[in-house]
Amino acid sequence: MAFSGDLQVETLIAQGCRPIGPPMIVTRAREGIVLELDEGPPLNVLSEIYSSLDARDRELVQHSLFLGIEMRQDKVQFEAGELLVRNIVGVDQESGALAVGASVHPMQVIQFVLRDAHAAEQDLRQLLEQRRLAQAARPAGALLFSCTGRGSGLFGHPDHDTELFQEKLGPVPLGGFFCNGEIGPVGGSTFLHGYTSAFALFRAG
Repeated sequence: MAFSGDLQVETLIAQGCRPIGPPMIVTRAREGIVLELDEGPPLNVLSEIYSSLDARDRELVQHSLFLGIEMRQDKVQFEAGELLVRNIVGVDQESGALAVGASVHPMQVIQFVLRDAHAAEQDLRQLLEQRRLAQAARPAGALLFSCTGRGSGLFGHPDHDTELFQEKLGPVPLGGFFCNGEIGPVGGSTFLHGYTSAFALFRAG
């Protein structure tokens, strides 16, 4: 699909996660292996965070734990949409290292995150509210590309993301589809995501 003319496209990427524990600095890493966090074994750091969680979050850690990676080097505090969320694909019990589905390097800031319906709603709500408070012109139209892992399966009812979008930014003509892999920017670079809702907002330039 190609567009031309006096047109601006703004993107919003709702990754559907909330942080647990503090932001931390990767002090040793090798490609997709985090060897040290804040000069300690990552698994030990995660165990300390786990011990501080309530029962519900401890349950989520068992199946919905991810790693958020800060893609800009000038920040250690984050706002919605600024962390690149990636899978934790393995652990080494002996060394405490974590294997991550992304390349990481020393001095990069990361944070453990959890994904659930509440986190997904709050993430999208915050992004849309920030867009509304920026007092930018209402979009002339928009497209939504949403992961098949969202929708009714996550929220328990259809049209969750579209209804929230219309509540915050509407009325706006909105089209799109469910997909398995969504493309959008985080920290100034474009990535392939999962479990996200990616919005493209169109307005006159």
